[in-house]
Amino acid sequence: MANATDHLWMHFTRMASYADGEVPTIVRGEGAYVWDSQGRRYLDGLAGLFVVNAGHGRTELAEAAAKQAAELAYFPLWSYAHPTAVELAEKVASLAPGDLNRVFFTTGGSEAVEAAWKLARAYFKRTGQPNKHKVVSRYIAYHGTSMGALSITGLPGIKSDFEPLVPGGIKVPNTNFYRAPEHGDSAEAFGRWAAEEIGRAIEREGPDTVAAVFLEPVQNSGGCFPPPPGYFERVREICDAYDVLLVSDEVICSWGRLGEYFGAVRYGYQPDIITTAKGITSGYAPLGAMIASERLMEPFLTETGMFAHGVTFGGHPVSCAVALANLEVFAREDLVGHVRANEDAFRSTLEKLNDLPIVGDVRGDGYFYGIELVKDKTTRETFDEAESERLLRGFLSTALFQAGLYCRADDRGDPVVQLAPPLISEQQQFDEIEQILRSVLTEAWSRL
Repeated sequence: MANATDHLWMHFTRMASYADGEVPTIVRGEGAYVWDSQGRRYLDGLAGLFVVNAGHGRTELAEAAAKQAAELAYFPLWSYAHPTAVELAEKVASLAPGDLNRVFFTTGGSEAVEAAWKLARAYFKRTGQPNKHKVVSRYIAYHGTSMGALSITGLPGIKSDFEPLVPGGIKVPNTNFYRAPEHGDSAEAFGRWAAEEIGRAIEREGPDTVAAVFLEPVQNSGGCFPPPPGYFERVREICDAYDVLLVSDEVICSWGRLGEYFGAVRYGYQPDIITTAKGITSGYAPLGAMIASERLMEPFLTETGMFAHGVTFGGHPVSCAVALANLEVFAREDLVGHVRANEDAFRSTLEKLNDLPIVGDVRGDGYFYGIELVKDKTTRETFDEAESERLLRGFLSTALFQAGLYCRADDRGDPVVQLAPPLISEQQQFDEIEQILRSVLTEAWSRL
């Protein structure tokens, strides 16, 4: 729309990019596809923003929202409950691993991460360890944009404008095996080394000062880094040894994205807290949650105990109703099983791109993949900053969209193309993704 830049301030957007052109405006969605205001169709290869897991155009989710709004449009969870929040909390707790039975609702992922750090600090204060306040997270990892979550985030480029941030954020190596600085010949040895780096960081800071370790099951930023074998098992042991909470940040990785309701289940580890959002409603209403273990709730169950934290729209009745309807769709259509049944086909289809000289690595799990782009496949030489700018923003982002594929071409780390289609996607969509990528990446290589 021609007037989109007059008043709308878009998120993470170079507004100057549209000074002489129209902003692409998406007006409709159906299944795995969206249409713009000009009537052009695009395959939604990123599920909006890792969000629309059940696919677009689900009228039953819209109807659930309308029904709830007509009955009870809003009431806060501050000392009161409402039925949809109660029912959804019970449902989420039943799906979460272990004794993660306490569900604290937010409106999104950053808020869930913020709540988790606040809970970790409050818990240790109330259990006689007031100095435990620091957080360990990984380089290049993204955990949100609020000031606490941004301090946990490991992306310098999106932090500098807002410094100084909340003190206490400690960074350790991520699990990018393709560029492993140690043990590049053994995924198991690399995973052990990366886990031990967390232990070494805790030792350096002092175990009596570290409250939590925040890790995504598959790290998003940098282009989908799955955990090496044994990694989370060793991280769990380290957290237990130092009395540090393990937070599984599953804002992206939950609700079927990796072929399980939670990524921690996929990789067989038990966190103390899970943070989630996005796919819990498939994006049909804003909702997030912090899911905590029973022991973390205990200090707040005394007569005057209170977790002094909350947000106005956390656990909104309409959002909770949509989430319940969304999870009914998941169960009825077995979307989680659908991902498990088709993930090998998705992987093998994307791996066809390995014959292109610009493709260095194809990595991921479930319906969550990154394709790293390189200048030289043999040496794994990457692009410098100027080359990356020309490749990604100067060509790829626009060319992929014009070819009919909405995805993410990103250089938060080395240049990658990220893919996370709706969970309803099948071989037809996999083939379409591969064909568009093949055509556009081949042209990109010819332009280098």
